[in-house]
Amino acid sequence: MLSGKMLRDGILSASQCLGFHKGEVDALNVFPVPDGDTGTNMSMTMTAAAREVSLLGDENGFGATAERIASAMLRGARGNSGVILSLVFRGFAGGVKGEKHVGGAVLADALSRGSDAAYKAVMKPTEGTILTVVREASRKAKEAAQNKANDAVAVWSAALQAAREALAATPNFLPVLRQAGVVDAGGQGFVYIMEGLLTGFMGKEASELDLPVILDEPFRKERKGPAALNPDEITYAYCTEFLVERTADAAESDTDKLRKKLGEFGDCVVVVDDAEIVKVHVHSNQPGTVLNLAQPYGQFIEMKIENMRKQHAQMGAGSAAQEPGIVPATKKFGIVAVAAGDGLATLLQELGVDEVVSGGQSMNPSTEDLLRAIHRVPAEHVFVLPNNKNIIMAAEQTETLTSRGVSVVHTRSVPQGVAAVLEFDPGAGIETNHVQMQRAAERVQTGLVTYAARESNIDGLEIKKGSVIGLENGKLTVTETEPVTAAYRVARHLVRHHNGSMVTVYPGEDVTEAQTQQLLDMLEKRYNGNVEVSAAQGGQPLYYYMIAVE
Repeated sequence: MLSGKMLRDGILSASQCLGFHKGEVDALNVFPVPDGDTGTNMSMTMTAAAREVSLLGDENGFGATAERIASAMLRGARGNSGVILSLVFRGFAGGVKGEKHVGGAVLADALSRGSDAAYKAVMKPTEGTILTVVREASRKAKEAAQNKANDAVAVWSAALQAAREALAATPNFLPVLRQAGVVDAGGQGFVYIMEGLLTGFMGKEASELDLPVILDEPFRKERKGPAALNPDEITYAYCTEFLVERTADAAESDTDKLRKKLGEFGDCVVVVDDAEIVKVHVHSNQPGTVLNLAQPYGQFIEMKIENMRKQHAQMGAGSAAQEPGIVPATKKFGIVAVAAGDGLATLLQELGVDEVVSGGQSMNPSTEDLLRAIHRVPAEHVFVLPNNKNIIMAAEQTETLTSRGVSVVHTRSVPQGVAAVLEFDPGAGIETNHVQMQRAAERVQTGLVTYAARESNIDGLEIKKGSVIGLENGKLTVTETEPVTAAYRVARHLVRHHNGSMVTVYPGEDVTEAQTQQLLDMLEKRYNGNVEVSAAQGGQPLYYYMIAVE
């Protein structure tokens, strides 16, 4: 019988396993980018799940753990392959709901439900893809469960073998795969995930199992690659992907209706939803129309639109054009961070950041700016700290534009970035560092004190142009006439609401040392030694104060 701990360990192992091979899976693609980064997209989706389960204890049941995984995957899914993968796990979670422990029969049924969920959500299912691999794995699992109803490991092992065989047969379904000399990239990624899960089910580490590339030797020799395709074969130019948060006043809720509408003028349509969000992926020539169709379902919270014809042409020009000025690697790891102001840049460099890209609110660096910084770092693998929610997506684009390893830690403020850097361990592995840095960042509550650029009314607060305002984790909560009082109120709120024990103040370029000392004195008097209060280098523009509470 499998426990929630075994599933948690399996997801961590599967994320690590796919991470080891994501570049190899990317290389299997015969279709143009951005969906030509299947390995990266699936790996990012698995990483979202790994981060979520890493927070769980051993006592969580199998069903509860599966539910957390499915939710994290839906929100973290990237690309067509990532969304389909999240669908598989969503169906899987439905099959084990409420189960504390799971045997072979229940496991087989859950995998079958995952396959059904993926087929149902894809507008035009294509055989010879990840869908086929999952279906054949589930079919074999059900067969094995007839004789091994309580042996979950035996059932999963049988399903894995069937997945390998189905993967090897994918070129028989799709001539373009045989022509290019590859198996399906999404199917290969799913096989790696199944192998990683098996290690957790067996109580082993990923490094203990043999994880072969499922490629016949003739396919290896004939590999042609995506540049062999004609750009004119790209019927729909724009890959559009977004996340919609459902709202109480949303005019629409029927996602089947949205799926059918999108299918009228695009392909690769995948729509998946739960009670809170709707995730959409589609290729079309009218991205604006796609967004208009989705807007009645709620508010957009994440979005990306990429021109596949342009990116395909860039691939044809060769990798040298994509990697200008890349320096040789002389160490294993490096860090790139985004920050505005000399003080913050100096602080981050003193903590170990290799390259600081100037930017932040109102001056977001481009993907190219971040890519250049990554190439200037003499490391095999670079961790990127965007330090602003509006820069995260641009940072993620760098992962597919360089041969250098890149991991983006989703830091939404400089204080979170500082916490992430402090958690970095040069002796640990990529995934361990990524998870630890992300967890450290998420422990930090961020307060910002700035000025109002215009008059407005937000959540009942009357805001006058030029007044001092305070934000707590992005939400406006305070309006004042001067920055010290605003910062004091924001810090107090964050300490009280999040049980903080440490406050760090980062003064901006528009406040004096006397003002900052006044703020520190007010906080020291308020907490009387029960909360540690300190100031660090700041000098940032726009914000009178940045405040970190842990």
